[in-house]
Formats: sequence, structure tokens, C-alpha cells
Amino acid sequence: MEFRQLEAFIATVDHRSFSAAAEALYLSQPTISSHIHSLERELHTQLIRRTTKKFEVTPEGRQLYEY
Repeated sequence: MEFRQLEAFIATVDHRSFSAAAEALYLSQPTISSHIHSLERELHTQLIRRTTKKFEVTPEGRQLYEY
């Protein structure tokens, strides 16, 4: 687990948007997605449920965010 992965995850939850998180962290949206996907793979759980119009933080994601 790397700091940049956690930073991307927290920014995404805070901004409720992958694009807004990318803008806030001066990264591209695919980079934000990649960091979160890598974090999910490493933790063996889905942190954010993605749909075409919105996303939802899973209970596991909420627990990580609060920690």
C-alpha cells in the first residue's frame, strides 16, 4: 500500500468524483482510477462501486476512509 494510492482514494471520496480528485491532485483521471484499482487489488476488496453515472463507497471503503 502506497501513500499515493490512499491519497487518491481519499480525494475521490472527498470530491465524490474521479475527475475532481484528479484535478485537485494534479493528476490525470486514469491515474486516479489506476491508484484506486491497485489499492483494491492489494486489499482484496472493492472500495468504490462504479456505475456509468455515479459511484458509491462500499462499507469496506467507508471503513478505510474513516480510519
